[in-house]
Amino acid sequence: MAIKIGDTAPDFNLPDQNGSKVSLQDFRSKKAVVLYFYPKDDTPGCTAESCAFRDQYEVFKSAGAEVIGVSGDSSDSHQKFATKHNLPFTLLSDQGDKVRKLYGATTAFGFIPGRVTYVIDQNGVVQYVFDSMLNFKGHVEETLKQLQQLAA
Repeated sequence: MAIKIGDTAPDFNLPDQNGSKVSLQDFRSKKAVVLYFYPKDDTPGCTAESCAFRDQYEVFKSAGAEVIGVSGDSSDSHQKFATKHNLPFTLLSDQGDKVRKLYGATTAFGFIPGRVTYVIDQNGVVQYVFDSMLNFKGHVEETLKQLQQLAA
């Protein structure tokens, strides 16, 4: 069952690009989280999406949010991807897609991991979900609008 607006976001504990464990609980009561699931490191669409988040990262931080990317790639793959594209935010390795499945993040054509972004408030409640395989920049633009509305 897919997580939707108003649901409490499921907690997780995954390794980041440096091998450190990161939990959603780490951000509770501190800041909002923009959690974006993407198919694969260093593919054209995922690179466009991740670089769009990179280019707006300071704006997200100013809006009181942390950006976190999640895919099934290894921590080593994430490290190379983050270094190559100068990504300043956390990338989590969800090998086996357990967290993706926990959130109900869709698949495209039944086998390609989908592209879904969640805005999770400081209390751990999902405030917005953006699900689009092809609108890479929409993930950034729409979630940023939602964060700014929440802050207002």
